[in-house]
Amino acid sequence: MKLIIVVVISIYCLIFSSIEVKAQVVKNNRDKSYVDEDKLIEKTTFSTPAPDSIIKDQDHNQLNEVVVKSNPSLVKYGANGTINVNVTGTVLAASSSVNELLGRVPNVVVAEGQISVLGKGEAIIYLNGILINYERFAAIPVSQIARIEVISNPSSKYDAEGKAVVNIITRQNIESGMMGSASQHVTVSKFAGTSTNTLIDFNYTKGKFSFITNYGLQLGKGRELLYTTRTRPNPDVYMQSVLTTDWLREFNNYSNFGFGLQYTFSEKSYISLAYSGNIEDLGGAVESRNSITNNSGNSFYATDIAKNDVLLNQFINLNYNLITDSKGSSLFIGTQYSNYNGTVRDFIEENSVVEEADGRRYLKNDVGNTINITAVQADYSKKISENTKLELGAKFSSASIKSGTDFFIANADAVDFELDDNLSSDFTYNEKIMAAYFNYAGSLGEKVDFSAGARAERTNYDLYTNANGVQEFGKNYANFFPNLLLNFNFSEDWKAHFSYVSRITRPRYQALNPFVVYQDPFTTIEGNPNLLPEKVHAFEIGTMYKKFDFKIGYTYKIDPISGAALQGDTPNSYILRSLNLQKGHTFFSSLSRSFNIKWWNSTNTISMNLTKSVDDFYSFEMSSVKPQIYLYSNNTFTIPKLFKIQLLAWYLGDRSYGLGSDNSRSTVTLGIEKNFFKDALKLNFTANDIFHDFMVSGNYEVGQTQIYYHRTYTTNYFKLIAAYSFGNSKKTTYKKSEIEQTENNRAR
Repeated sequence: MKLIIVVVISIYCLIFSSIEVKAQVVKNNRDKSYVDEDKLIEKTTFSTPAPDSIIKDQDHNQLNEVVVKSNPSLVKYGANGTINVNVTGTVLAASSSVNELLGRVPNVVVAEGQISVLGKGEAIIYLNGILINYERFAAIPVSQIARIEVISNPSSKYDAEGKAVVNIITRQNIESGMMGSASQHVTVSKFAGTSTNTLIDFNYTKGKFSFITNYGLQLGKGRELLYTTRTRPNPDVYMQSVLTTDWLREFNNYSNFGFGLQYTFSEKSYISLAYSGNIEDLGGAVESRNSITNNSGNSFYATDIAKNDVLLNQFINLNYNLITDSKGSSLFIGTQYSNYNGTVRDFIEENSVVEEADGRRYLKNDVGNTINITAVQADYSKKISENTKLELGAKFSSASIKSGTDFFIANADAVDFELDDNLSSDFTYNEKIMAAYFNYAGSLGEKVDFSAGARAERTNYDLYTNANGVQEFGKNYANFFPNLLLNFNFSEDWKAHFSYVSRITRPRYQALNPFVVYQDPFTTIEGNPNLLPEKVHAFEIGTMYKKFDFKIGYTYKIDPISGAALQGDTPNSYILRSLNLQKGHTFFSSLSRSFNIKWWNSTNTISMNLTKSVDDFYSFEMSSVKPQIYLYSNNTFTIPKLFKIQLLAWYLGDRSYGLGSDNSRSTVTLGIEKNFFKDALKLNFTANDIFHDFMVSGNYEVGQTQIYYHRTYTTNYFKLIAAYSFGNSKKTTYKKSEIEQTENNRAR
């Protein structure tokens, strides 16, 4: 039934959208002329503009005189394969977090701590054209987001890390005075309990100075449930483990905060300073139940972990932007410092029944972790002519990671704790990356535009750990990443593109750290200091006919990063660890269509992905390869002068990728929104994942073990939001030089 609903909604909207919808027109009050809505500049505000997103008003209309008489389009598809998702003025703005927001964006899948673009893989996150990491991403207030760019074919000016780019663009301030908003979110979930989000943001502009600040606080409960079976069917080594792990999270203080200052020297230059951070004070418990049957008999283990984890992340950015000539050439110089300090103070109680004999012991897991990252970058964009541009840039980044794990074990009296050397370890990692790029864009005749470039990166790192004996690694390697993009403008209604992109995905710092995350006596999560970077070569061909967007592509992966439960040193033990496979192949195709009429805004996508992973080192059992279907439909219905209704549904089907299989998952979300007091107060009620069918599950076989997993998240909930906007701002008229509005281009 759930699948039928998702399929019917998606296919119906896709078919309906083939009917040519007449574009809504808008009226310019000053000269009574009409222009296409797609050409209008959004009336958004943000106190610190993105480094190179100064807007050119192509129609020379003053912003404060434009009246839009239809709903803003949710999605616009670029000729080069980029998707622009509007957030301001849509129901997406009611999301409680950026993580929740991206989970509602077409072609983007958020699961297990990763943000992926279908057909491409894991994406890296940018904020106004500046590379950030997941922790910084978690601190972004949704109220300040104007739109999301999903760049599936990033050029050399973007960091080579990651297979795609998600660029979060915040609002620009074109008003003087004071503006702000406050919102209260209350989320109720039968699965997890109740949580609250309190969000406040404020900005003030006067003359050449701009100031912005924000604060958000999450309190309450969260939950994640994992069911796993591990079976060795061979009678000689028979074993079956049935493991349930339940994360019962208490958000003691999940808060994010920040402020920014900007001084505008002239219409051609400004300098900005921003500080932001977030605190994750996590309590609660992790309850693990493991029932093991083998040739020796039955045993049962119950592990209860009292969580006491605190993480403080802080970020400082200093940027300078200069327009160097009247054509729009620009210079950007910026520096970024990130600091992470985390502590874990877990108390573990373990009870067991082995051959009808009861056992008990207590453990303590004390972890200290510090990460410092510094990055300096410079970018220069030279606009040679209307259709020709040269971009150059360089970046240097340095990362230093230190962590120490002390594991203590005591007997049943929980008095005398002794250090366990096998579970304790120290870890240090130092990395330096130097990067430089160039990108040249031009035209080949009237109907062909091109962009060609390359990026060179040199990486130097050294790693030390005493886990499982002293291990030291050091490496110095260089990579070269070419890229090519061709755009074909056959007619006003028909456009096409071809792209080749080469990328790299380096292992996450924590994935390299072999310290032990303890689940039970036979299950641990450990890093892998031997992980290699994953390299990717991606090809894509796409075409846009009227408002249909179609593309097909192929991605080849070398040393793809994956993960598995590998048998440990004892017959019943397993280690969950990241690892490199040999290679991977992905084929994908997608068809999208969006339309916007006065009362209905709809975005629809259907795609198919075929993935094959290959490995002959870890003894995976080879399986068949089957395609995966993806259906997406996001619909907003506006009842004039009353309310908006949103219906979002997506379905990600089963897939078999050669080394295992993933089961399908889907979401159906329904929301209603009402504005009061001339839009100053907004109320929103959302029923998210109504059927609670967003669950990650699948199976694979490695070595002699068959593994099945089923992970349930807190996605099924009801949420009530009250948001109030205030301020006394006044319109100002921007009179900028003629500047091209481009993608935010930075060397990473």
